[in-house]
Amino acid sequence: MAAKSKMKMKNSKSMKIMQYTVLIIIAIFMAFPIIWIFSNSLKTLTGISQFPPKLIPDDPQFGNYLEVLKDKNTLIYFRNSLILIVGNTIGTLFSSAIVAYPLARMNFRGRNLAFAIILATMMVPSVTTIIPQFILFRELGWLDSFLPLIVPAFFAYPYNVFLFRQFFMTIPKSIDESAMIDGCNRWQIFTKMIVPISRPIFITVGILSAIFWWNELFTPLIFLTSDNLKPLTVGALSSFKVQGATGLTAWNLQMAMAMLMAIPPMLLYLFASKFLVEGMKTSGLKD
Repeated sequence: MAAKSKMKMKNSKSMKIMQYTVLIIIAIFMAFPIIWIFSNSLKTLTGISQFPPKLIPDDPQFGNYLEVLKDKNTLIYFRNSLILIVGNTIGTLFSSAIVAYPLARMNFRGRNLAFAIILATMMVPSVTTIIPQFILFRELGWLDSFLPLIVPAFFAYPYNVFLFRQFFMTIPKSIDESAMIDGCNRWQIFTKMIVPISRPIFITVGILSAIFWWNELFTPLIFLTSDNLKPLTVGALSSFKVQGATGLTAWNLQMAMAMLMAIPPMLLYLFASKFLVEGMKTSGLKD
C-alpha cells in the first residue's frame, strides 16, 4: 500500500511538472510579441534593421521612451483618447442599462422579439455600416469631430445590453414589488434599487468600453482628419518621423509608443479582474 501511495504521489508530481512546463511554454509563446516590441523599443533605428536580429540590444536606448513622452503631440493624442473613453463609457453605461432594464424586469408584449432583434444586430459586421454612417454624419456636418465617435454610444450597443439584461435578471423581482408597495415608480426602482446593487456589471461594461476605445483605430481613422483631434492609436501612425528623411518612420520610437499604450489596459485588467469575472459570471445565469 505504501509503495502504491508513493507511486501515485510521484506520478502526480510528474503530471504537475508537465502541466506547468506546457503552461510556461504557452505563456512565453503568447507573450513573445510584447517581448519583441519591448526589445525593439530599446534599439536604435539601425539596430532594428540589423540582421540577424537581436532580442537583447547591445546598448539599450531607454531615452526612446523619454523622447516619445516629450513629443509635443503625445499629450494631445492622450487627451483625445481620454475624451473618447470617457464619452463612450458614460454613453454606453447610461443607454445600455436603460434599454436592458425593461427587457429584464418588465412584462410587455413583444419583449422577447425586441431582445431578439437587438441581438440580431450583433451579427451585422460594423464595416458594412460604415459607409451609411459616413454619409449620415457628413450630412449632419459632424465629420472631423468627436460627435460621430461618441453620440452612437448613447443609443446602446447590443452586446452591452445583453450583459446588463442578463445581470438584471439575476436580481430577485421581489425587490421591485417591495419598492412598488412603498410607492416607488419604475424610474425610482431603477435608480435607487437596481443600479446600486448592479455595481459589478457597471464596472465590467465600463472596463470593456475603456479598453476598446483605448485601442480603437478604425473609426477614428475614418471620421477624424485634424491632427489635434486624433487619439493615440491614429496619431502614433503619423508621428515620429526621422528628421531630415522624408517619409522615413522611426520604428524604435513607434515601438516605444506601442509599449506605453499597452501598459494602461494591462494595469486596468490587473486591478479590476475580480469585477470582470464577477460581472461576466453573473451575466449568464438566466436566459
